[in-house]
Amino acid sequence: MTASLNARNVVAGLLVAGLLLLPLYTSLSGNVFALTLFTRIVIFALAAASLNLIMGYGGMMSFGHAAYLGIGGYAVGILAAEGIGSGFVQWPVALVASALFALVVGALSLRTRGVYFIMITLAFAQMAYYVAAGLARYGGDDGLTIYSRSDFLGLINLSNRVQFYYLCLGCLLGGIYLIWRIVNSRFGMVVQGLRSNEQRMQAIGFPATRYRLVCFVISGTLCGLAGALLANNTDFISPAVMYWTRSGDLMVMVILGGMGSLFGPVLGAIVYLALEEFLSQFTEYWALILGPLLLIIVLFGRGGIFGLLGRLGRG
Repeated sequence: MTASLNARNVVAGLLVAGLLLLPLYTSLSGNVFALTLFTRIVIFALAAASLNLIMGYGGMMSFGHAAYLGIGGYAVGILAAEGIGSGFVQWPVALVASALFALVVGALSLRTRGVYFIMITLAFAQMAYYVAAGLARYGGDDGLTIYSRSDFLGLINLSNRVQFYYLCLGCLLGGIYLIWRIVNSRFGMVVQGLRSNEQRMQAIGFPATRYRLVCFVISGTLCGLAGALLANNTDFISPAVMYWTRSGDLMVMVILGGMGSLFGPVLGAIVYLALEEFLSQFTEYWALILGPLLLIIVLFGRGGIFGLLGRLGRG
């Protein structure tokens, strides 16, 4: 067990160090694209980490998690289109809107279990997708162009690649720290207990739905923050961000890296998006190559890449 934990800790430490030093590498090598790619990776890693909170630790398999990405992004885009460019307004609105939507979705979907829970979360995400597609004032199907990034009164310049990257990385590390505190708190222990044996936890006296709903809202809010970052990164937001395939991508990142591990979703996002970028340079049918590779990792690396590292450490 000690070897397993050590192996994972070493990988997690190397991940954090590599992400922190990446701008230094790009400035020395002149490889600006690497910074652009990893900014996107860090944003999706935050979204995957938020999904891991409910899926890996809470056992709630949400198939509509990308809806919060779109809600956070549209909150920033719509306010910018209406002339409100302050990040001190845009970002809280994005978080509150995501939290409220998660509250509604969770209050209804948590009444069910298993495949019914999956389908209800998917249905809500598709509803959000079609609502966004119908917003003709804000681009409809074509999406909404954001002409100016969020303004924080000069405290940070989001148009500066390095500053924006470190902001995204800070949000990711802050989100992981928050998840770590939640998971190791009494609240987090109850949520994990409900995943393992709901009937026993209810018999003890814990209100299962209430604990799960709070966890669900926290997860959606974190993903809404990722959506606000994504909108500023691309200067564009479209309904495609909320489509069910994007939710599938987030699930793959979590499963690939390792469900129920703090840095598993980060590693999964790096591997998934890096492979996607690399393979797409050779063929437009890159998914036909990426699919079997992911299947092999999932079949022979039970627990994802972090689970494989644990077994190698024990070996």
